[in-house]
Amino acid sequence: MTLDERFGWRGREVAWTRFGDGPPVVFCHGTPFSSIVWRPYAEALARDFTVHLWDMPGYGASSKQPGHAVDFDVHGQLLADLIAHWGLDRPDVVAHDFGGAVALRAHLIQGVPYRSLLLVDVVALPPTGSPFFRFVGEHPGVLEQLPASIHEAIVTAYIQGASHRGLRPADLDALKAPWLTEVGQSAFYRQIAQTEERHLAAIEARLGALDLPVRVLWATDDEWIPPATGERLAGLIPGASFALIPGAGHLVHYDAPVPLASELRAWLAR
Repeated sequence: MTLDERFGWRGREVAWTRFGDGPPVVFCHGTPFSSIVWRPYAEALARDFTVHLWDMPGYGASSKQPGHAVDFDVHGQLLADLIAHWGLDRPDVVAHDFGGAVALRAHLIQGVPYRSLLLVDVVALPPTGSPFFRFVGEHPGVLEQLPASIHEAIVTAYIQGASHRGLRPADLDALKAPWLTEVGQSAFYRQIAQTEERHLAAIEARLGALDLPVRVLWATDDEWIPPATGERLAGLIPGASFALIPGAGHLVHYDAPVPLASELRAWLAR
């Protein structure tokens, strides 16, 4: 399965695909990943749903031009226009990490209606970012010029740190591949440097207005964003349910695929 379609948006090229038959489901990935994290789940659901996968500009197979902003606000606007381009009416939306902020902004600020929202270890509330994020924000141009071997070591260590159980070599290679080209190296540091908490504050201020089914899932061993953040997020959303997935880290897709798949199917088929 490849992202064989393209959507042109404000000079950007968005790689996407859809397949299957049934009600629409849109998957949103996070950083520094791509839609590849959701592909096995989309394939499993395609018998009962029409699944939509896409890579945000600056990620995966989508364009990575240096002059294009890749912040939460831009991607929220893009997702709104992409859902309109697909002609979807109230899709179920499933989001991970950065994709949570993107999906929430498309709904809360751009006004895109959803049938439901499933949030998995998402970036949605301030404060966010690690010391590494802050360092990149202070030195983005310097890091873009690192020797390729040092850059690869940084990317490898960073992505590995998202898994509690450890990634298989093939999965690790697939996750880091988009960042190992010359264009990808610059894009990797640029998307970190453009993280702005004011866009998350705008989300937090509107969470009480959510009026749709929302479920928040969190990995018990997420070292990037602790479960307490997930509990706080669920508590700010009227009627939201919250559940923990044991023995998994931030990349719950790889650490606990069976529990995540079970949660996903049960939620969509409710």
